[in-house]
Amino acid sequence: METAEVTKRLREQGITPTNQRIRIAAVILEKTWHFSAEQLLEETNREGKVASKATIYNTLDLFARRGLVKQLVVDPDRVYYDSSTHHHHHFFDPDTQQLFDIQPDQIDIKLPAALPAGKEIADVSVVIQLRSAQQTVKAA
Repeated sequence: METAEVTKRLREQGITPTNQRIRIAAVILEKTWHFSAEQLLEETNREGKVASKATIYNTLDLFARRGLVKQLVVDPDRVYYDSSTHHHHHFFDPDTQQLFDIQPDQIDIKLPAALPAGKEIADVSVVIQLRSAQQTVKAA
């Protein structure tokens, strides 16, 4: 993605485009992917221009708050990010540490009719945890 286009996307989200934010956003927006902060750090620094771990975490926090990426908490110790912010859900495979998209029409969720006074639903994000299927052994 061209620098001008990345800069435009940042401004559309209300993010001031600094050189580091542009570089980090360019890495995020070049493809649709699920990634951890560590994976983004590695990808961002691949070309030799160094961004610190703190910069990556702070920038991801800002990008998530402004809607440029979607934050996915798969368990208390694992946070991933999704460059695709359209409404969808996920499978998470802890063996491979991978997330897979599930489109909203593939899940039927019944939401509560009554919400706390003065509140509305902002988002529903489902992460379905996977495990290897156990093969049953038939007795002879």
